[in-house]
Amino acid sequence: MKNWAGKYWVLLAAVAVNFTILFLYPQIGKNALILTWKILLDFLLMLAPVFVYIGLIDVWIEREAIIKIMGKNSGYRGVLVSLLLGVITAVPLYALLPVAGMLLKKESRISNVLIFLCASSSIRIPLLLFEISSFGWKFTFVRFGLNIIVVFAIAFIIEKTLSETDKKAIFDNAKKP
Repeated sequence: MKNWAGKYWVLLAAVAVNFTILFLYPQIGKNALILTWKILLDFLLMLAPVFVYIGLIDVWIEREAIIKIMGKNSGYRGVLVSLLLGVITAVPLYALLPVAGMLLKKESRISNVLIFLCASSSIRIPLLLFEISSFGWKFTFVRFGLNIIVVFAIAFIIEKTLSETDKKAIFDNAKKP
């Protein structure tokens, strides 16, 4: 039980805070519990299709294909595929982390996985469309261009600073069940 409590301490803390608020301020606590339930339900409804998607990719797409497309020797093609996959996403970042884990499991290049995650969080198409409508074309294109530079810089600097031992540990951890 102690191990479980240590592993899920954030969940236990959230439950404790919700019930404390419910006890001290019943109306606010009731609203907090309703909101917590809605957020949890949204989270679970978002993750279920992502896990099905990951399972299908894991089974249907061979490791060798991923290595060829996004692996160590994929070159600019792997970078472009990673960037495009990241840009077209429309799900929250927490739903993309299992996809990144699956890509690492199939031995995608670490910089390509980082490009995918960074692009997914900062330069996806729905975000660009919102920015164009809110801030205009000039702002959006300047921010997009700067973000591309930063995304590539983050990905390649992190990959260059990792030792071969670190990279092996990352791939080994990704392969654990």
